[in-house]
Amino acid sequence: MKHTLSVLVEDEAGVLSRIAGLFARRGFNIESLAVGPAEQSGVSRITMVVPGDDWVIEQLTKQLYKLINVLKVQDITEIPCVERELMLLKVNATSSTRSEIVELSQIFRARVVDVAEDSLTLEVVGDPGKMVAIVQVLQKFGLKEIARTGKISLTRESGVNTELLKSLEAKAS
Repeated sequence: MKHTLSVLVEDEAGVLSRIAGLFARRGFNIESLAVGPAEQSGVSRITMVVPGDDWVIEQLTKQLYKLINVLKVQDITEIPCVERELMLLKVNATSSTRSEIVELSQIFRARVVDVAEDSLTLEVVGDPGKMVAIVQVLQKFGLKEIARTGKISLTRESGVNTELLKSLEAKAS
C-alpha cells in the first residue's frame, strides 16, 4: 500500500539529504516527493508518497523523529485531504489532430501553455488519478515529454472525505 506522509522540518541546509539518506540506508523508495515552505517562517513541509505496510510506515516515522530537524511526521493516508499534482505534458499535434487534443484537454480542465508546429504543451492540475487518466487519453497522439511534480496534500479541516463521497456516488449509479 502507498502511504502519504506529511513531514514538517526546520528549514535548514541538508535536512532533505538526511531524510533521503535515512530512506536509502533502509532500502525504502520514495515514489513522490514535494518540498516547500510551510505556514510558519523557518519551517518546510515535505510531502512524500512511500510504499509499505502499516508496520513499515510506523518504523519510518520513528526513524524520522530521531532526526534533529524533524518537527512533526503525520501519515495522512486515511485522513480526508485535498491532494494535487501539477503535470506538463507535451503531445504530438498535427493540424488534423490539434482540435481533438484541445477538446480532450478541456474535459480535464487542462490549459494549453505552448503551441508549436508539431506539438502542444498542456498544463494539468488535479488529483493523481486525473493525471493518469489524461495521459491514457492522449497516449494515442504520441507523448513527447512529461514533467510531473510530486503530490502535495493538506488535511481537510471540514473532515469531508471526497474519496468516500465519490465511491458512494459510484455505488448509487
